[in-house]
Amino acid sequence: MNVLTDNLSLYGKGLLGTVELTVYGSLLALVLGFLMASFRVAPVASLRAFGTAWVTVLRNTPLTLLFFAVVLGLPRFGVVLPFQLFAVLALGCYTSAFICEAVRSGINTVPTGQGEAARSLGMTFGQTLGTVILPQAFRSVIPPIGSTLIALAKNSAIAGSFSVTELLGTYKTLNELGYGIIWTFVWIAVGYLIVTLTISAVFNVLEKRWGVAR
Repeated sequence: MNVLTDNLSLYGKGLLGTVELTVYGSLLALVLGFLMASFRVAPVASLRAFGTAWVTVLRNTPLTLLFFAVVLGLPRFGVVLPFQLFAVLALGCYTSAFICEAVRSGINTVPTGQGEAARSLGMTFGQTLGTVILPQAFRSVIPPIGSTLIALAKNSAIAGSFSVTELLGTYKTLNELGYGIIWTFVWIAVGYLIVTLTISAVFNVLEKRWGVAR
């Protein structure tokens, strides 16, 4: 217990860093994920090809390698940003590929007649997707999206290796101060549980309110 009480501010900064990475990374992943899912079902071949390439590359690239590409690669092209923003970009882009596939699977569960009916009323593809298809698809993909964002929260631990303040990175300082590694990691694990259980609770509420009845 002493390791927590003696270093409460350090743990607090680490937890706040993890929460910020999770929140901002999740927002970016959701926006890109829904956008790429829209591309993958679009009637325009070039958009479908772009969406497919995005998912294929990111789903098959190790997240650590993506961090190296973003943190070390982008500055070579003159893109210099805070390390935390680089981490958000890496986490958000990587997770968006999985969000995309979850949303696309939800789109495939919507009867084709729904889209045909909307188009017969003169609605464009964007209007059909935004007002008819995606709202119905979202109801069926709430659980997998929640699971994906929980994975993002845990993946944020990689950011600590790139000079980003987050929860797992606190063990380095605590180890240098001579605290026992077991209790150090116990309280780090508790911090991650707080984050992941909060996400789980939010998506349980969303599922109860809008999810597909079982």
